[in-house]
Amino acid sequence: MPNKVKSRRQSRESAYKLIYEYLFSGKINERTESIFTAEELPYSETEYIKTVYHGVAEHFDELKKMIAKYAVGFKTDRIFKADMAALMLAIYEMKYMPDIPMSVSISEAVELVKTFSTEKSPTFVNGLLASVYKELSAK
Repeated sequence: MPNKVKSRRQSRESAYKLIYEYLFSGKINERTESIFTAEELPYSETEYIKTVYHGVAEHFDELKKMIAKYAVGFKTDRIFKADMAALMLAIYEMKYMPDIPMSVSISEAVELVKTFSTEKSPTFVNGLLASVYKELSAK
């Protein structure tokens, strides 16, 4: 039986990479999506990748505004793309995927930027997502 945590982490990383690409192109790349969803993953994980990727694209402006609201002193177009992709993924999960605990979305985003961004990124991403968490929890 496959390890559910490992496959979800792998799926989240795939979704993160697709979102990162989207930040540059501004459009869904079906070819790249098919490459990431062709991996040996359970159907539920392939669906997760598609849901998050398309969901972030669909709610892009809304997610960007939420990031701008809490990125005090940072213009969103100046935030590292690697950090922006992690923030968008996590906020999308936090707002639209209630089956995923918000704390998991935050810690996974921090892990992604530890791997793919700068040494200051985990603190920035964690702090911004903590503010989003407070807002969403209050609702």
